[in-house]
Amino acid sequence: MAFVYYGIIAVHVLACLFLIGVVLLQQGKSQDLASAFGGGGTQTAFGPRGSANVLSRATTVLAGVFMVTSLSLSMVRPRSSTILDTVKAPAASPSPARSAAPAPATTTPAKSAPPAAATPAPAAPPPASPARR
Repeated sequence: MAFVYYGIIAVHVLACLFLIGVVLLQQGKSQDLASAFGGGGTQTAFGPRGSANVLSRATTVLAGVFMVTSLSLSMVRPRSSTILDTVKAPAASPSPARSAAPAPATTTPAKSAPPAAATPAPAAPPPASPARR
């Protein structure tokens, strides 16, 4: 299983490097000086669409390979523990119990009752939404 994982990583890194190179080799859509100052408004809203050249097809294929390898790496990864697995979650602190009557004071310390378990306070109702006119 580790062989498949490292093979996918190798393909993923190669796809990343080639994708960076292919994107950097492509030319922009508007490169003339007139487009820098607002000229070039003669094109349609999305610009003229010619046939896709080799670089744009390579970009599409490499982007697909990148997405597939990213998803497959998340599914095939070894199930080893990570640093996040070693961090313990903080214990939830109980909310203070609200009682109507004060607790009775004990006079003899030897016969004190065990502390009562804190009961959670009732949930507050959700805030009312403002009325629409």
